[in-house]
Amino acid sequence: MNVAAQSARDWLGKAHSSIIAWWLPKGAVVAALFAPVSARAAVWSAALIWMGTACILNAKRCGRTHCRYTGPYYLAMILPVLVLASGLASANFYGWLALAALIVGGGWIIWWATEQAWGDSRSAKDCF
Repeated sequence: MNVAAQSARDWLGKAHSSIIAWWLPKGAVVAALFAPVSARAAVWSAALIWMGTACILNAKRCGRTHCRYTGPYYLAMILPVLVLASGLASANFYGWLALAALIVGGGWIIWWATEQAWGDSRSAKDCF
């Protein structure tokens, strides 16, 4: 499959799908900072599952380099959310704010680092 066809299948390349798959869940993470801890944990877990799954599926669809890493990263970030929500570790608002920054900022760092190191491999892999 050629690069143009792969790009057409790339959800990041389309504003509508990118907003639904990544920007709305990131907005929900930020908005839920001001919700009670139980609601925050539920919203964040759902957002992380949504974004992680979207990344993994997008990596399979078009071979985006960073999606292979951000998908598992977002899914793994559910663990610290659940640890804080369960009370196994305590955190005040600033602890949760730091975790939100780690979630959102970590995804961007992974995106930048992997694309810089290995480039966008969509042209090297056929989409399904």
